Amino acid sequence: MQPRGPDGEGLWQEGGVALGHRRLAILDLDARAAQPMQSADGRYLIVFNGEIYNFRDLRRELEREGHAFRTESDTEVLLALFARDGEAMLDKLHGMFAFVVWDRQARRAFAARDPYGIKPLYVAKTGNGIMLASQVKALLASGQVAHDPDPEGQAGFWLLGSVPEPRTWYRDIQAVPAGHFAWIAEGAVQRMVCWHDIGQVWRNAESMGERDDASVVASVRAALRESVARHLVADVPVGVFLSGGIDSGALAGLMVEAGTRDLQGVTIAYDEFAGSHQDEAPAAAALARHYGIRHHVRRVTREEFLADLPRILASMDQPSIDGINTWYASKAVAELGLKVVVSGVGGDELFQGYRSFRQLPALVSRWRKLSSIPGALALGRLAGALHARRTGNARWRHAADWLRSLEGAYLLSRGLFAPDAFPTEADTAVLAKGFDPVAHVVAMTGSLPADRRLALGQIESMTYLRNQLLRDSDWASMAHSVELRTPLVDAHLLTQLQPLLPSFTRFPGKSLLAQAPEKPLPEAIRQRRKTGFGIPVSRWLAEGGIAANDGSRSWARQVARAWSQPRKMSA
Repeated sequence: MQPRGPDGEGLWQEGGVALGHRRLAILDLDARAAQPMQSADGRYLIVFNGEIYNFRDLRRELEREGHAFRTESDTEVLLALFARDGEAMLDKLHGMFAFVVWDRQARRAFAARDPYGIKPLYVAKTGNGIMLASQVKALLASGQVAHDPDPEGQAGFWLLGSVPEPRTWYRDIQAVPAGHFAWIAEGAVQRMVCWHDIGQVWRNAESMGERDDASVVASVRAALRESVARHLVADVPVGVFLSGGIDSGALAGLMVEAGTRDLQGVTIAYDEFAGSHQDEAPAAAALARHYGIRHHVRRVTREEFLADLPRILASMDQPSIDGINTWYASKAVAELGLKVVVSGVGGDELFQGYRSFRQLPALVSRWRKLSSIPGALALGRLAGALHARRTGNARWRHAADWLRSLEGAYLLSRGLFAPDAFPTEADTAVLAKGFDPVAHVVAMTGSLPADRRLALGQIESMTYLRNQLLRDSDWASMAHSVELRTPLVDAHLLTQLQPLLPSFTRFPGKSLLAQAPEKPLPEAIRQRRKTGFGIPVSRWLAEGGIAANDGSRSWARQVARAWSQPRKMSA
């Protein structure tokens, strides 16, 4: 775990309990803020990963009650809040976090994770009790956790390209789910409780009606400005990932407005994309000029990628078909000497930026009507089978059945392997035990609102964003000792925007986000077709002698092979 915290390490042990911490110093750089941190009365100890962006407001509240602080850190505020409020403290926190508090007097531990699951937390039951860590590999490295596979976790990877929480690649390790807390005592998890379900925000939003355009624009602008200002709290400089798109461009503009000085934007470029629409560098350079920020273009070559591939796979804490782009962007940020970077991840889920928001609801509606015609379902299955054979994409064999629900349509859109075409026998065996791919998506999201666009926002946020984008953002950035912050993935922001979500359909192309800065994005950026931080992995793998004729599926096989020998993969 050293790359996650190169600035210091701490260890506390007593009576069969151990707390360890690696520090990446962002707030209160003094050694007084090191962890594990103990309360003034000696009763509580804490190890904490993340940032509490409203900690200064919470600190002032505690000071008014007579609490005296020894540091300027958010860690000490967390500790004082827990001593006062216990589990009720969680609703007061604005930030990203995973932490464990040990109560020496009651001899029990409290573990909690933020609502979106931005920061990871894993738990393993061993013959000697309970272990928790920020990394799956840290638990494996203890030598006390078996490497036996979790068939359903691995089936989830083949299905969507990421392992769905709370499962992991391994049977004896599970994630503390996003928005959950747990009490641990006597060597076991006594209680696991959901304290914040972001799905409930989406489910309740449709009952709030629509607002007039002017009100929506003004309220979104105010909420985004507040979120960006919160995410700039740091005692070190903060940079920004700058693609040529709306998400990162809007955040750059809002960061400048919030008073960020000498802001540095980082863009990844590839010679293979030069002169094409996939090249982010020209559009990013235009954004940098527009907002007057320093711009760094970091070029990545095939040779560098093939040389870095073992390190990338070793950094990947769970198998994923994504994350390489963030890994290189974080590498570039670290080369500039920055410790904190802002990312535009989450903008598409919140502001309906994916094409699926337009396509899937209409597709489901049409197919539901057609499939009610006698014989249509059988004909659809035949057409799907023929299309699967023609394209080599076995998912189409299931299209006629999956398109009867939004969850199934999402699976058809995002899916990696068809469930009857998983690459390993072990995962295929899961299907024989009743593994239902559509039910797998339902289990991740819970019930959905009737409004299909709101429902899709919920699905995207609780599957792709949670299990892939956020997890990849964490391991890829922390591999370079960089803290990645996500102003568009923020539970407080989502709650503020809840009454407005039904109105977002009237603002296509993420125009609400584009209008958020006082100096709006250039029209050319707003009209630019979405690309994101792309990377020519399939081409590089093929040129490196690794079969990649089917793109993401070949990369998934490559990643899974690395996980077949976990003991050789140092974190």
